[in-house]
Amino acid sequence: MSKPIYVLNGPNLNLLGTREPEIYGKATLDDVRALCEARAQSLGRSVVFRQSNHEGQLIDWVQEARTEASALVINPAGYGHTSIALLDALKAVDIPVVECHLSNPAAREAFRHHTYVSLAAAGLVSGFGAKSYELAIEAAAGLSA
Repeated sequence: MSKPIYVLNGPNLNLLGTREPEIYGKATLDDVRALCEARAQSLGRSVVFRQSNHEGQLIDWVQEARTEASALVINPAGYGHTSIALLDALKAVDIPVVECHLSNPAAREAFRHHTYVSLAAAGLVSGFGAKSYELAIEAAAGLSA
């Protein structure tokens, strides 16, 4: 079996299902994990699914993915708009990176329209709620060996 697809989640995503459900939906992070695992399994793949509210932890996992993952799906949450350090870590990764968002940042506040992560990503899936993750897994699997 090939290396897993890493699915990394940034700050506040641990509150899914209760935090602004009108924007982010009612699915919990555990629900999202189950969707990712099921989609990956249907493609003959596996996932390593993680969440942290800490920028440095996300960067450590991105660096780990360099050798341990076949591809990386990342929902950087608020760090996408602020973290050059996360961008630098992603640029050092030689595997496909797919950026993922539950909502459509381009349809929200102006400060959300720019994401540093997009500069290192092969593609972006956003605006489809929890389905965004399934689509991102499919894209990552298609881009990786």
